[in-house]
Amino acid sequence: MSCEPWPSALAINHASRTLELVWDGAPAALAHAALRASCRCAHCESARRAGGPALPMAPDLALARIEVLGASGLQLFFSDGHHRGIYPWPYLYQLAYERPMS
Repeated sequence: MSCEPWPSALAINHASRTLELVWDGAPAALAHAALRASCRCAHCESARRAGGPALPMAPDLALARIEVLGASGLQLFFSDGHHRGIYPWPYLYQLAYERPMS
């Protein structure tokens, strides 16, 4: 895990459809669709436990905006209206640096 509790830089790249982060000086980019597929809200988790995808995703899915929730993490707002999940900083770090994302 990172020495820093949250990233030093954070930006939505609309052209590449990625969320760009810098943690401990190391840049990373998370695809919007991969973030949406990794949502841990109750609705998405329930759908996954039932064996299906959380929600169908449009091919043009994009991250519309982000809201920093202080030391807790980020709330992500997607173009399909989904905004239920909170992405804790440690989870974002794991997604960005500890396992491959598409």
